Amino acid sequence: MRTALYCGLLTLLATAGCATAPSVAPPPVDDVPPVAMAPKPKGSAGGVFVGGSSWSMTADGRAFQPGDVLTVILQETTQASKKADTSIGKDSGVSIKAPVLAGKTLKADVGVDATREFSGSASSTQQNTLQGAITVVVHEVLPNGLLRVNGQKVLSLNQGEEFIRLSGYVRSTDVDNDNRVSSQRIANARITYAGQGALADANNAGWLTRLFFSPVMPF
Repeated sequence: MRTALYCGLLTLLATAGCATAPSVAPPPVDDVPPVAMAPKPKGSAGGVFVGGSSWSMTADGRAFQPGDVLTVILQETTQASKKADTSIGKDSGVSIKAPVLAGKTLKADVGVDATREFSGSASSTQQNTLQGAITVVVHEVLPNGLLRVNGQKVLSLNQGEEFIRLSGYVRSTDVDNDNRVSSQRIANARITYAGQGALADANNAGWLTRLFFSPVMPF
């Protein structure tokens, strides 16, 4: 009876080790609508400058007000590499000559030798690349002219969903004539790219496998 119980527990653990933890979708982006702007005053006396309009002397379609949209070109590439080698060695020896007693040499040679060595090596390499584009909304214009942007893109595929979410601060001078800005020009950028579904679950290790690779394992 106990043997059958133990076999059942082992089978349950092995099956659970293959199960994957359900993928959790990233938290949604703040969908609070941008602050509404007052109607722009019309020019007077035939002037070409209109107060409250874009900061360029010529009219364009770039984002400058809450509620405007701009396209962020994702150009994220990071690469890190680290390597360390350590080698330590030390040799020591002690010898005692044969003692002499009453003019006679005793056969009692004593010697001690010690050797200590240590060698260690470690290396780590990591590389990440993210390319694409996402259109975000201007939620706020700070007093110094920075644009606080926030946006998301959700792709529903046949085997799951893909999420791209971005938030940060953009200088209006970094927005080009096509109303685009590089992700490398965004301050305090928070970029999230994740997914959920069958394909994402297949790439997650089971909880028992993660336990074996966790720091609490002594082996």
